[in-house]
Amino acid sequence: MTRELKQEYTLRITQANKTQLITILYEMALLYVDEAQEALVAGNRADLKNAVRRIQGCMCELMDSLHMEYEVAQNLLQLYLYINREVAKAALYNSAENLEHVRPVLEKLAEAYRQIEAQDMTGPVMGNAQTVYAGLTYGKDTLAESMSNPDANRGFCV
Repeated sequence: MTRELKQEYTLRITQANKTQLITILYEMALLYVDEAQEALVAGNRADLKNAVRRIQGCMCELMDSLHMEYEVAQNLLQLYLYINREVAKAALYNSAENLEHVRPVLEKLAEAYRQIEAQDMTGPVMGNAQTVYAGLTYGKDTLAESMSNPDANRGFCV
C-alpha cells in the first residue's frame, strides 16, 4: 500500500461510522488481494506472505466485529473463514486461482455494505479525532487539506 493510500485510509477511518469501517476493511482486503496477485506474478514469496498476512488481518478484524447472536453473523463468519483458507492456500501453493475465488466474495460484501452505508446515519466512531477540511486552493485544480485546531488534544478524554 502506498503512503498516499495509507493517509487516505487513515483519514477515512477517523471520520467513519461503524458501517463505513466495515466497508473500509473490505476495500483494504481487496487492495491486499491485488498486492498478493502482483507478488505471485513477480514470483516474490516474501511480498505474497505479507499480503496474505494483511488479508487475514482484515478478516480477523471483520470476525471480531460480528455479533454472533444474529443468524447473518454465522453466515458471514463462514465466508470470512473461507477467505482465510483460500488465501492461505494461495500462499502455500503459489496459486492465483485461490485468490480469484476470494475477490468476488469480497467485492459482493463490499457492495452490500456500501448500500447499507446510505441508511446508516450514525456519527463517527472516533469522537476525538482531528477534523480535516478540504477545498480548492488558489492554484488551478489543486486540492489542499487543512487541519482544524491542530494543537488540540486528540488523546483519550478522561
